[in-house]
Amino acid sequence: MTEKKFHVNLAVLATGMMAFAGVLIETAMNVTFPTLMQEFDISTSQVQWVTTIYLLMISIVVPLSSYMIKNISRRQLFLASSLLFIAGVAVDAFAFSFLSLLLGRVLQGVATGIALPLMFNIILTKVPLEKRGMMIGIGNLTTSIAPAMGPTYGGVLTTQLDWTYIYKFLIPILIISTLIGLYAIPKEKVSKQDTINIKAVIYLSVMFTGLLMFFSYLENGLGWVSLIVGLISGWLFYRSNQEKMLLNLSVFKHKMFTIYLASFLVFQILLLGVSFVLPNFIQIVQGVPASEAGLMMFPGALVGALFAPISGKILDKLGFRKPIGVGIAVATAGWLLLILIIQTGSVPLIILSHVIFMIGVGLAYSNVMTVGLSSIDNNLQNDGNAVFSTLQQFMGAISTSFVAIIVGLFQAKSSDFAQGTSIGSKVALICLFVLLVISSLAVFKTFKEKVKQ
Repeated sequence: MTEKKFHVNLAVLATGMMAFAGVLIETAMNVTFPTLMQEFDISTSQVQWVTTIYLLMISIVVPLSSYMIKNISRRQLFLASSLLFIAGVAVDAFAFSFLSLLLGRVLQGVATGIALPLMFNIILTKVPLEKRGMMIGIGNLTTSIAPAMGPTYGGVLTTQLDWTYIYKFLIPILIISTLIGLYAIPKEKVSKQDTINIKAVIYLSVMFTGLLMFFSYLENGLGWVSLIVGLISGWLFYRSNQEKMLLNLSVFKHKMFTIYLASFLVFQILLLGVSFVLPNFIQIVQGVPASEAGLMMFPGALVGALFAPISGKILDKLGFRKPIGVGIAVATAGWLLLILIIQTGSVPLIILSHVIFMIGVGLAYSNVMTVGLSSIDNNLQNDGNAVFSTLQQFMGAISTSFVAIIVGLFQAKSSDFAQGTSIGSKVALICLFVLLVISSLAVFKTFKEKVKQ
């Protein structure tokens, strides 16, 4: 019997469509927060869990990817992810309470947690090395562009129809991606030899939950208790992980991997942070509707989408220094401009700053991941991919909570809610700018060193 062909491009497309849909609704819900608070009669600290619980589930599931890929066929993983995602989207499309909305988000988080590493595993194992930069660039469109497009998508649908259509419109797209994936990904034999470290999974889950709750409830005692629980669980995870590996932490012994991972995570923090700050700023301070607040993110999203695959081609042909160096410089300039002009409230200038920032992101973001993963041995690729994907989602969740807390503190202290939002937004942007500068300096230092590509 002849073995079915593995259609790499279609497989990346199918997993990419699913990952894109998952990351899109990360930020599509940000513009709906005022509506959800009113509809379900909940507070700001409660409503942010719509995003946070989703990212938390991805963070917990992604570390299992190495085990799952070794023990379950790619086809079975893809099908499980598709069915969970469709179920989660259907639950939220007809959510009757806040708890049912969160249940749908949990299912979507688990599905995306399977789909994201699966997509990169297919790229890293099936795509030739000379084309890998471009394919990782295309793959990273899901995580760099979707967060910026989310507010546009969510804002337009919330204003024109209602927020449930954010999910209803995804159902046919997910069905199409499922059919493409089932055609493209053939059945493969898998040697089921590995077992999973359940204790490490539990400790890691408690650690992530504790750290997230610290950032979500920083202003009261619960936050500090959560931090202590999270840190203890982190230590227990480290001990348990040494007994039987869940995440291969030896990748951090590679200096280049660690530096480029840190840079990648900072870009992720900025992408999620700006997707929270700008739509809320423009609605609260400028008083514009959700649809316009979302649309202001679209030009940057489009530009970033155009630059991401091009930057991968530049890396494949000219090496990593030019696209990453120029990308970091342009992103830094755009973010600095955003800090300087945000309190003027000038929408055209805010859009221009975001576009400049997204050009930089398009040039640097996926290439930073490519260099980080290429700097470690081939036998560590899956482990490195799992670390990238796990921390990417977790830092996205931390970013959303962190930025929300800063803005919320200034809103609470100011007698004028809009003025508090304006000042808090600027302070949040400055805090993230410091991270960008520190990580960029570390990357520039590596330009003098020889790097495996």
